[in-house]
Amino acid sequence: MPSFAYRGRNSAGQPVEGVLEAVNANLAADALLGAGVTPLSIEEKADSGGGFKLQLFAPRIGHIDILLFTRQIYTLLKAGVPIMRALNGLRDSTQNPAMQDMLQSVRESLDQGRELSVSLARHPKVFTPFYLSMVRVGEMTGQLEAIFLRLFDHLAFERFMREQVKSALRYPSFVVAAMVLAMVVINIWVIPAFADVFKGFGAELPFLTRMLIGVSNFFLSWWPAMLLGAIGASVGFAKWISTEDGRYRWDRFKLRLPVAGKIVQKATMARFARSFALAARSGVPIIQALTNVAMTVDNAWIAEKLDRMREGVERGESVLRAAIATEAFTPVVLQMIAVGEESGALDEMMEEIADLYQNEVEYELKTLAQQIEPILIVMLGMMVLVLALGIFLPMWDLGRVALGKQ
Repeated sequence: MPSFAYRGRNSAGQPVEGVLEAVNANLAADALLGAGVTPLSIEEKADSGGGFKLQLFAPRIGHIDILLFTRQIYTLLKAGVPIMRALNGLRDSTQNPAMQDMLQSVRESLDQGRELSVSLARHPKVFTPFYLSMVRVGEMTGQLEAIFLRLFDHLAFERFMREQVKSALRYPSFVVAAMVLAMVVINIWVIPAFADVFKGFGAELPFLTRMLIGVSNFFLSWWPAMLLGAIGASVGFAKWISTEDGRYRWDRFKLRLPVAGKIVQKATMARFARSFALAARSGVPIIQALTNVAMTVDNAWIAEKLDRMREGVERGESVLRAAIATEAFTPVVLQMIAVGEESGALDEMMEEIADLYQNEVEYELKTLAQQIEPILIVMLGMMVLVLALGIFLPMWDLGRVALGKQ
């Protein structure tokens, strides 16, 4: 029987991990749910005696697939279509084979008498704990249609934020890539050609010119090692941030970046506030809401702050006092949390916080190019200045020497 390594959260929100034996991953998820553990990832352990299977370009279920599924299932349920017929229709209409398999698995699980939330939880790589918790609340309250609509709005908001960030970083990334490419071309073709010309004159070259020629020679001699080093560094970095400690440190470092750090922080807090408002409005207990929301902010450092906030609430502290202890919120946000607790409208205040952060993120993204452009211009100007002084000054000196001899 195969073994599966799992990571999850117990009923108290604490992280747990281990290994269990099951026929397949779905039954492993059922066993974990029966033990009160919400699975976050379930991976089959490699069999040392078995063969190695490499599957390239396998179809995946992406964010847009879940977004469309959520909207479509809401529309079908609102129209009075039974859940089994709705899943059949969605399975037949989707063009993604992985999505078809997942919907078929969910339908078979429902046929066996399981609840929808339990059936979806058998696919922890597709549905987040927050998504599953919201579906579970919808089942308990009889408001599954409304929950799916709110989940769709939430997923659409997260997609909008990601697209905004990608769009804002596209121009600076292109400029930096063009500068790196230009440096490679200059070191491989341009500087060696001028070096041959200078060598033919036999004159003493300025220090800057000798430095450029030395860098070019080093690049030509060691470019295979530099390429392997860059690849090794990229692979090592990817493996490092895949670890718990590495991701925590990297997520914390991202928040300290000069220009992008404040955008990342505001976008993360906007996702937190929107998720918390959705959970609170749907009737999820505050402790459970904080546990689930901490898994959705996509930042390990902020998630750790939210876990501390949840622990404070568990000890009997108010949401405001627990939020102050995290040192992760601005005074304006803390004031709105205080008003929300006093008035009993914490969900509305969190929604206001989400709107506030969203507006700030949109403004920062619109002005991001203006903030980065001076830095890029200075870098480009320095590169041109070094090249001009290193290459053209010797030519001018040689030209004056030639004219003087005439």
